[in-house]
Amino acid sequence: MSTPRDRLSDYLEMRRSLGFRLVETELYLKDFCAFMDRCDRTVVTAQLALEWATAPANIRPTSWAGRLTTVRQFARYLQAFEPRTEVPGTRLLPFRPKRSKPYLYSKREIRQLMAAAERVPSRQTLRPCTVRTLLGLLAVTGMRLGEALALRREDVDLQAGVITIQGSKFLKSRLVPLHPSTIRALARYAHRRDALLDERDARQGRRVRDDRFLLTGRGRKFWPAEVHKAFYKVSRLVGLRGPGINRGPRLHDLRHRFATETLLRWSRSGLQIDREMPVLTTYLGHSNIADTYWYLSAHPELMQHAAMRLERRWGGST
Repeated sequence: MSTPRDRLSDYLEMRRSLGFRLVETELYLKDFCAFMDRCDRTVVTAQLALEWATAPANIRPTSWAGRLTTVRQFARYLQAFEPRTEVPGTRLLPFRPKRSKPYLYSKREIRQLMAAAERVPSRQTLRPCTVRTLLGLLAVTGMRLGEALALRREDVDLQAGVITIQGSKFLKSRLVPLHPSTIRALARYAHRRDALLDERDARQGRRVRDDRFLLTGRGRKFWPAEVHKAFYKVSRLVGLRGPGINRGPRLHDLRHRFATETLLRWSRSGLQIDREMPVLTTYLGHSNIADTYWYLSAHPELMQHAAMRLERRWGGST
């Protein structure tokens, strides 16, 4: 008889073929299988799953719920091979994650952030220019930070005016068309980037350069932690967070703003948002259209649209 450990590789391979990365899931399930081995058990039960999920006493109940959810999904798969498998009920450690309330930047604040980015002192001449370009790119395309940092030179086709995002979240690739003003801004950055790095290479007598589009002054890729640190400095300069405080508007909120502004334009122009929503879902790289509908709650005007939508749907019921 096969054990959960025997089935784990096939389970992970099956889900990854659907686009899930499952890095944390794999670690959790390997630990759960080891827990079953220590308990000398070969069949998953709800009680066993609950004991494992709540074993770490130093983590939050929300983390317990996440651990149990991972086993619950695995147990559903195992039931097809072992009918005695118990799937932990959804009422065990119930948890519904709360989305962070997005900060909707104004156009003026985005301009201030971009201008301040080039005023931050740095020994790397290119670094402030890259941060400025990155902020603008996130604001006008709605890309994820990781997607922007992963862009390689061949992914940014300024002649065609299209960015290709290769295998990002859920391993999906997609095309992002660019406005002419964005193309010009990226072209100026690319020219300045290459000029500064050529000058540095000439001084050092060697060429060390990553093939990514957005680079540090040393010709290397930017890491997310570096970008967040730079963003905190910039946002303090324009008054969006206090001295020494990291909590406040996030880089990811630029993506929220892009989605919200797109929906507002559609609503104000009389377009049927329900019909257009799949376009925005595809553009943003969402795996589920429900994730895109969430943006209707991010702005009072969009909330009114959602209320009218529900009223039209249920207005005739009694």
